[in-house]
Amino acid sequence: MFFQQRGGADGTQSYFYGCGGKGFAVAVDVVAGDEDWFLQQAEQKGVRISYVIDTHLHADHLSGGRQLAQEVGAPYCLHESDQDLANFPIRALHDGEVLETGNVQTKILHTPGHTRDSICLLVTDQRRGPEPWFLLTGDTLFVGAVGRPDLGGTPEEMAALLYESLQNKILPLADTIEIYPGHAAGSVCGAGLSGKASSTLAFEKRWDPYLQMDRANFVRELVASIPPRLTQMEQIVAANLGRAA
Repeated sequence: MFFQQRGGADGTQSYFYGCGGKGFAVAVDVVAGDEDWFLQQAEQKGVRISYVIDTHLHADHLSGGRQLAQEVGAPYCLHESDQDLANFPIRALHDGEVLETGNVQTKILHTPGHTRDSICLLVTDQRRGPEPWFLLTGDTLFVGAVGRPDLGGTPEEMAALLYESLQNKILPLADTIEIYPGHAAGSVCGAGLSGKASSTLAFEKRWDPYLQMDRANFVRELVASIPPRLTQMEQIVAANLGRAA
């Protein structure tokens, strides 16, 4: 298995991974302008990009996912809740679905809270072992923080959804799971993000303050710490949906 994390100047993290032996790859959270990097990596590794996935409709940057998918002839994937919102066809992803790419499996976990369509990607390398190896957490769980809850409904409602997603979908996973989020420090998608762009679930359970709170305190503290919104957030979301703002 190969795995690459690509960091941007604004703290954005994109991912490229797959099965080199059988020639399959997955691109995740591609930033507009980075498409050529993914094409170059695929060529160097002799793999075909089988899926291009965005973990949610991004509000802080333009996605390059749809453009990359068109260039390589791969499906552009979002959670199924975006199917009627996007002004273009998508490959709808369902909670619990498993994408097969050679020896690498990617299980879809629907984790609403940052946005209603947020997903995490639980990845297993079958040549390494039968248990999941790492989790791409998008903007659901960061190193030392969690996603902002004001992009898909009232902050209190979304914070409660995020609490349930964390408690029911992520925290029950094995402590040994490695965590790779969609952002590190410098992003406005959460408050208090670490500059370190990876962790383990065990470490986050021990040190991420939000993972130690009960529901009421989680909602109260998260709503109180929402960062300022980018002035162009609505326009970015509209563009990522293929619509005019």
